[in-house]
Amino acid sequence: MRVLTRGLVSTIAVVGIAAGSLAGAAASFAASASASKPAVSAEAVTPLAVNNLGLNTTEAKNIQCWLRGYGYTGAIDGQLGTNSWKAFQRNLQANYDYTGAIDGVVGTGTKKALQRLLKEAWGYTGAIDGIFGSGSQAAFKRMAADGYPNCG
Repeated sequence: MRVLTRGLVSTIAVVGIAAGSLAGAAASFAASASASKPAVSAEAVTPLAVNNLGLNTTEAKNIQCWLRGYGYTGAIDGQLGTNSWKAFQRNLQANYDYTGAIDGVVGTGTKKALQRLLKEAWGYTGAIDGIFGSGSQAAFKRMAADGYPNCG
């Protein structure tokens, strides 16, 4: 009887270990499958690419009006998004040593070129460092406050 019990216990243990291994493998497979497949597609998520750099909506509308001269054809909505920044980058490339891509991304290079513009015409006195702090923001607000009449 003892031999039978040992055999039965051994068989149950082997079956249990095998089942546990299979369960672990299934969980591992599920984890690797979900890791390779995103929960949401990139097309389903559109990032909000608005960067007003401290301007309010009215000030940003003034900047968009100014940008009409540099190829901006979008809405005057007070949201400096990708198309607004592409137009800005075209101006900065033509006049203020911007050498980056015309991609609408407000990176360090865009900010440095914008600081050169603000230093030339709107009283910015800080470093050309690509850090858009209070001095840069104040000069940008002065630029926006000039207003640009006759803008659609």
